[in-house]
Amino acid sequence: MKEIRLAPVLLEARLRLLRAGPAASLCAVLLLAGAALWAWLLPQRAALQDELARPLPAPSALVVAPPPPTANENLAAFYATLGEQRHAEQQVKVLFDLAAKAQLVLDHGEYKTGFDKGAGVATYQIILPVKGPYRNIWQFALQALLAMPFAALDEVSFRRDTAADPTVDARLRFTLYLKAQP
Repeated sequence: MKEIRLAPVLLEARLRLLRAGPAASLCAVLLLAGAALWAWLLPQRAALQDELARPLPAPSALVVAPPPPTANENLAAFYATLGEQRHAEQQVKVLFDLAAKAQLVLDHGEYKTGFDKGAGVATYQIILPVKGPYRNIWQFALQALLAMPFAALDEVSFRRDTAADPTVDARLRFTLYLKAQP
């Protein structure tokens, strides 16, 4: 077998590059770099194509949804959320305290009791005229709903004297759904 010496081969390559000039040398280096990059990317591309060819799992296999609650469970959750009718006046105090925290003017309110025969629950309707910045009124309404999960915000109306006036007159109507006293 013939033995190949590395030094003469490298010397010949160097001489050919010097004779070709810098532009041709740069092209040759870029050509070799491109070939090396191509040889490196081919196996990765094949692996990606194999991965993309695999079928996706069914959506039902990814997440198992809990069974929906039964009608009786929904009804029990509804009645468990109701407030106590005997504490309705205390809920009015909560509303007044939340309005004061939101820096709203709230002098009085209108109150009306009722009974919803279909659901078998007592209702306590509260109409509150408030005055203050628009943002504070909405913060108050949301805080009231968070504080009393058995309340519903039935109506909101706004009135402003002029467009430049930062103070808004609002009327909020809440309905509290309460457990009827035996």
